[in-house]
Amino acid sequence: MNKEIFREYDIRGIAGKDISEEEVILIGKGIGTFLKEKGRTKLSVGRDCRLTSDIYAEKLIEGLLSTGCDVIDISVCPTPVFYFSIKHLNIEGGVMVTASHNPPEYNGFKICDVLDSVFGEDLQEIYKIICNKTFLYGEGTLSYDKSIIPSYISFITQNISLSKNLKVGVDAGNGTAGVIAVPLLKKLGCEVLELFCNMDGRFPNHEADPTVLKNMQDLIKAVKEKKLDVGIGFDGDGDRIGVIDESGNIIYGDKLMIIFSREILSRKPGQTFISEVKCSKTMYDDINNNGGKAIMWKTGHSLIKKKMKEEKAALAGEMSGHMFFADRYFGYDDAIYASCRLLEILSKTGKKISELLEDVPVTYSTPEIRVDCPDDKKFEIVKKTTDYFRKLYDVIDVDGVRVLFNDGWGLVRASNTQPVLVLRFEANTEQRLIEIRSIIENALAEIIR
Repeated sequence: MNKEIFREYDIRGIAGKDISEEEVILIGKGIGTFLKEKGRTKLSVGRDCRLTSDIYAEKLIEGLLSTGCDVIDISVCPTPVFYFSIKHLNIEGGVMVTASHNPPEYNGFKICDVLDSVFGEDLQEIYKIICNKTFLYGEGTLSYDKSIIPSYISFITQNISLSKNLKVGVDAGNGTAGVIAVPLLKKLGCEVLELFCNMDGRFPNHEADPTVLKNMQDLIKAVKEKKLDVGIGFDGDGDRIGVIDESGNIIYGDKLMIIFSREILSRKPGQTFISEVKCSKTMYDDINNNGGKAIMWKTGHSLIKKKMKEEKAALAGEMSGHMFFADRYFGYDDAIYASCRLLEILSKTGKKISELLEDVPVTYSTPEIRVDCPDDKKFEIVKKTTDYFRKLYDVIDVDGVRVLFNDGWGLVRASNTQPVLVLRFEANTEQRLIEIRSIIENALAEIIR
């Protein structure tokens, strides 16, 4: 079995090439053994709408059942609905068959021990179980539950209330979120313009990744032409949100964190918030200035979720659009729920998104810059870069190195999922952005050489 599919946060690869159907049975056996050894035997299994997801779910369940785990098949749904099923059905964990925002030829598995993500060394442990064939055996039972989606919609409509009707554009990228988000938003009283909300595992219109600008062009156009209040984009499995304001501008995760944290702090002063090293300094400053406690942590939804639990944080969020609400919710990343919380704020304040953010200081920043770097060298290069800049500037080294200047910052970190270094820069002026980027990129080039 290809060891490379056992990544930091999940199991993922090209279906049929990196992962065969027979290997999915073994993955099921490995996961079932791992969870059963922890006393987790009641599991749910969901899947996204990829062309291989039905057969992969079937083979996965075959493997899980063979270890003696009892499985509830909840069918096709977004990943947050899978998480919801664990809570709602009071079960002990499960597996979601999905490759999230990856292109259509990919597939994979997200694993939960109750609501905690199984990641890192635990995924390597599952790999070892498979390689050594140290499987547990038993005869699990299989049942089906088709009530999860109605229960999920019912829960959110009872949890969220809008003070006025809003015009909302929804681009689901032909993933699993649209068929739930659209009826849900309509129940809340919204007028919804649908873009690519039918499920199609080929993702024929654009990749289901709302963090990529080209994937949001149809939604931006719709918001501007139809004069919508907001545009909401979802990734393929509905755990990441992209937002377009009333003027067609993308609102990234750190700006959403400002909007959400302000609302929470208005009700619950002193709450803790978690975000990651790629986020704007303005976000951290805003949370602290409004009486909250902002913690900078490592990138990655599994790592963020774990840290959030440790710190008892009210909210966590990433630039990539993962939003984790513990305030009034269950602490996992749910883009559909996050969209509802945003609409609730818009309806109750009567303000546009741009107005909610108009007092945030203007800074200039780059998007994520990805530099190819072999997996076996990237962490050592980041360590050398950290050591170099630590002698010259203040640095934050919680995840790679964030070099601090009095008027900006620059980041170099190793991706946990790809053979690349991730860079990002922010400064108070465009000229200073160019200078900070040059300082760090020139040093990095020397270190790589």
